[in-house]
Amino acid sequence: MKSSVIANVVEHDLCIGCGLCAALCPQDVLSMQWNRYGEYNPVEMTPCTTECGLCAKVCPFSDTGENEDTIGEQLYGAVPGIRHRPETGYYLASYVGYSEEHRPTSASGGMATWLLEALLTEGVVDHVICVAPTGDPERLFAYQVFDTPEDVRTGAGSAYYPVEMSGVIRHVLETPGRYAVTGLPCFLKAIRLAQQRNKKLRERIVVTVGLVCGQLKSRHFTEYIAARAGVQGDVAGVRYRGKSPDHPASNFYFSFTAADGEEHKIFWSEGIAEAWTNRWFTPEACNYCDDVFAECADVTCMDAWLPEYSRDSRGTNLLLVRSPAVREVLERGQGVRLDPIPVKRVIQSQAGVVAVKRRHLAYRLYLDRDVPEKRVVPERPKNPLLRQEVVLKERMRVLSRDRWGAGERDAEHLREAIGPDLWRLGAGRQISKIITFPVRTLRYIRRKVGGNNHG
Repeated sequence: MKSSVIANVVEHDLCIGCGLCAALCPQDVLSMQWNRYGEYNPVEMTPCTTECGLCAKVCPFSDTGENEDTIGEQLYGAVPGIRHRPETGYYLASYVGYSEEHRPTSASGGMATWLLEALLTEGVVDHVICVAPTGDPERLFAYQVFDTPEDVRTGAGSAYYPVEMSGVIRHVLETPGRYAVTGLPCFLKAIRLAQQRNKKLRERIVVTVGLVCGQLKSRHFTEYIAARAGVQGDVAGVRYRGKSPDHPASNFYFSFTAADGEEHKIFWSEGIAEAWTNRWFTPEACNYCDDVFAECADVTCMDAWLPEYSRDSRGTNLLLVRSPAVREVLERGQGVRLDPIPVKRVIQSQAGVVAVKRRHLAYRLYLDRDVPEKRVVPERPKNPLLRQEVVLKERMRVLSRDRWGAGERDAEHLREAIGPDLWRLGAGRQISKIITFPVRTLRYIRRKVGGNNHG
């Protein structure tokens, strides 16, 4: 039986497109290319003759026997003061804050960009690897290597667009130095698996900065939202997290530049949320991810989706720190507002993502057990509305991915086709509200009565 990542992962539609397999292949037979769904996959350019299996061993969705718990324990288990929670993995400290200087050009509070610049300025690293715009309509964003704080700022902001790491990982292998790398949970897991098997990567990648992730999106997601915003033809550029002082941080906008130079803007509430939360254009691999907080990262950055912060349109960050060295850099920080925050509040801020990667994942695993073992136990939820939600969102995900991938790229027609499932999902939510309203009311009364009795 072949041990290659093509046979074990790609052919089962479980590839996330990180590119570590292509970067480390001893024979250099793999190349990262677009598939018909607008996602990156490795492709065999010449036949593999050795079948060494290294490509599968560094794949985050391959059955390697390693998971985020085992990797995290190796990396952080012996750190003095380290703690562990099943939602977050290991953590040393948790903070809330922002960089006033970096806030305006960042997706949130600017802390990730500030930290990367600080790592360079303080000499902790020589190079930073992060995602930045390319100016190429065929590949709007890509991983790039930066050596100065000014260059790092070109990568500020979110990129809801496929990227792959084969080129920058080859650069690390070929070019000595100390590197900081940013990435989503699955990408950083792949790096950690690769570091276990490659000494140069262990020595040269010295800081990893993770981002909380609920799902990736294909390039077709950007095309669809651009069409909803009024773009006709190709997208020349996009800014994914524009901020408006008239809206809370949660109602950000995407700004597209069309091929003719015209700008088009669309807010989260005007159609982005519908496609995002219902998992349109989401790769199959995301259905089987159980890492919310980038557990293999030295520090994880995220939005502060908490009521006291999300109303501030300028954006605020939460950070989970696992590395003592990174914590020292943060606590020396100049020009940042950073305060401790209980880890339970960090978890609450990502409640929606935690639900998807725990309760929803449990049901997906119950329905399809032919995937590598996860840390979530397969289970059929008792709540029929939750079961319906998972099934309907999966149908929408498949339909959006298949139709756009087959060349049917009409945003209105796609939404019409998905409409019946959207209606069913909305009806289910209304039923859920009706069912739970008496329970919520009773709890509220009990709290008030209890408070008055103790007053």
